[in-house]
Amino acid sequence: MPGDRPWARQMPRCCCGVRWSGGAVRDGALRVARDTNFYYSFLVLPADQRRAIVAVWDFCRAVDDAVDEPSHGREGESPETALASWRAELDACYGLAVPTTPQGQGLKPFIARFDLPRQPFDDLIDGVAMDTEIRRYQTFDDLYEYCIRVASAVGLLCIQIFGYRDPGARDYAVALGVALQLTNIIRDLPGDLRVGRLYLPLEDLERFGCTEDDLREGLSDPVRALLAHECQRARSFYERARLVLPASERRRLVAAEIMGAIYFDIFTRIEGRGHDVFSEVVRVPRLRRAWIAGSVWARTVVGL
Repeated sequence: MPGDRPWARQMPRCCCGVRWSGGAVRDGALRVARDTNFYYSFLVLPADQRRAIVAVWDFCRAVDDAVDEPSHGREGESPETALASWRAELDACYGLAVPTTPQGQGLKPFIARFDLPRQPFDDLIDGVAMDTEIRRYQTFDDLYEYCIRVASAVGLLCIQIFGYRDPGARDYAVALGVALQLTNIIRDLPGDLRVGRLYLPLEDLERFGCTEDDLREGLSDPVRALLAHECQRARSFYERARLVLPASERRRLVAAEIMGAIYFDIFTRIEGRGHDVFSEVVRVPRLRRAWIAGSVWARTVVGL
């Protein structure tokens, strides 16, 4: 999908931004994710939570791939048929039947272990389906619904695994998911345009006097103003996540806080470059990611 899904990038666009090697993930080989923005947040988790997160990520990746990379599905299978197959696999995961895919088989034990709700998985599939039907979003309200489905839904599954207790943590997961997804959309704007996708609301382009051709040509004053507006909106969701996170949940959700801090670093780099996402893909160096993770962990868990 578009601007990555934080957890899936280069798939349709979910909040995973992670290109997993399916078999390696199912074996728990997190080394395949070392160059992703999620690796260091996984490292702070207890082993059982880490395995559960990897199983959820692997399932989400497979759903995403079914639409973005047809070669991963059955030959000649339409995206609609592929997604229907994954809904059926969810039926097996949540029912008495035996899942037929490695991803479903890997996920099923953790559904009971962590009492994972089904709705976020269904929302995710609905969001992935949107990428088969929609290539432009007229309003931010339309885009927001997409972000909730492909990003916040995954966040709600994550906090369930992390063991949240205060219901306010759900508001945090929703806001942070939208913030991460909007960051992906801004960062990945040129790549998405190359494959015929645009996630920035058309009402925003009209407001700032931009056309899609202007975006394809790169940075100009109207484009810079448009991207500054999109960044302002993303920042508001980072701020909302910060404000609604219950203090009692900070330690339990430290992995999510690390994730958010690394993505916020991407975001500030985009702003620091004058919103130039065209010259190169904005990335956070590995050592910087490690430093961010260590700093967040020390501040949250140790109190330094």
